[in-house]
Amino acid sequence: MGIDKDRIKAAWRAITSMGDELDTAAAAEKIRKGVNVRGSNVWILVCSIVIASVGLNVNSIPVIIGAMLISPLMGPIFGMGLSLCINDQKLLVGALKNFLVMVVVSLLAAFLYFLLTPLKMANPTELLARTSPTIYDVFIALFGGIAGTLELSRKDRGTVLSGVAIATALMPPLCTAGFGLAGGHWHYFFGALYLFLINTVFILMATYFTARHLKFDRINEDMTQGGRFRTISSIILVAIIVPSVISAISMIRNNNTEREVRAFIEENKMFGDAYIYDYSITGDKAVVYFAGDLTEGDMEYLNKAAERHGIKPDKLQIKVNSFGTKADDILKGVYERADEAIAAKDARIRELEGQLQQAEQSAIPYQQIAKELKYKYPAVTALSLSRGSETRMAGDSIAEVAVTNAIVRSRDTLSAAQIEEITGWLRLRMEDSTVVVNNIIDTNNNQ
Repeated sequence: MGIDKDRIKAAWRAITSMGDELDTAAAAEKIRKGVNVRGSNVWILVCSIVIASVGLNVNSIPVIIGAMLISPLMGPIFGMGLSLCINDQKLLVGALKNFLVMVVVSLLAAFLYFLLTPLKMANPTELLARTSPTIYDVFIALFGGIAGTLELSRKDRGTVLSGVAIATALMPPLCTAGFGLAGGHWHYFFGALYLFLINTVFILMATYFTARHLKFDRINEDMTQGGRFRTISSIILVAIIVPSVISAISMIRNNNTEREVRAFIEENKMFGDAYIYDYSITGDKAVVYFAGDLTEGDMEYLNKAAERHGIKPDKLQIKVNSFGTKADDILKGVYERADEAIAAKDARIRELEGQLQQAEQSAIPYQQIAKELKYKYPAVTALSLSRGSETRMAGDSIAEVAVTNAIVRSRDTLSAAQIEEITGWLRLRMEDSTVVVNNIIDTNNNQ
């Protein structure tokens, strides 16, 4: 039975066809309206930039996400992509002007925030994440732009644009660039601007190609401009993608190196009379520091062990700080300190076990005592025992003494002789001379 290719193609077209869902004319109009940076849009942009800057300042991802959701930055980028697709030069010029205004306003707001903020960053991991673009950022921007253009083209719009705003992350790089500008950290400034440029260009490209695929109505059918754009865009794509690919390769190589070095260290941290006490990784090269003595045979074995973990000999440098006869003393000291720590923990455990045993011995056998008391005095309905303290005041002196309170509930009032007898019996039974008995009539059990 052969495969019916026509049926498969027809089924695929039925699944992927968007003809009934699209309204390209309304989408084009919406993109045109979103291009302008005027009035409230400017202040919304400033607010979102300040919020994103605060999020980066305190390393708060939720705050950064919130800023990306309210940012109007994508409007001019969609406008530029659409204008190139439909050959609308007026829209292109307007979108480009508004885009530049947005960039300047964003950089200025971020610059002023980081210049004036009293908060200092001890570990700016979120800022650092915006300074090393890779090919993965290209993919995010490209597919985010496609999703955004498709969402704008649908008749029934959902929440896709919010997700695109978060995924493509246009705001954080501009904030990071403002931070670099305020503090003179040019690595931050240029790295963040490069990431922002990647996001911008590939959202623009995605908008252009998606709009072409959806057959948006052209303003000008002259194809010369389209051919010119394709040539220019190809050059720009290569210029932007190549550094990001190099950066991605470097990142992957560095991650692999760190993983391999950690595995090598874990396997050989105690080696004969030597041990690893430190290491450092720079790019794809590592330096491992040994304390003690290593022979030529030991070095050969370690190099082979490193190769088993994927570390080439030219990527690993083993440095040995030889202490001669002191090596054994150093290792002995390490073991002795470990033994002392273990001994101290054992002593503490024994102390706690002793306290627990004392607590168990001093625990009151409530049920047994209650049964015995009920047998001797059938009128008793309940017994409550609790250990505590009593503050006694005699003249000017105040003393606190331990007391065990016994509350005896009964159907009828117990006589003084009975209370005295119960007190004596409880003190003897509990081996506690501080027992004090109080009798209470049980009104709920006077049957």
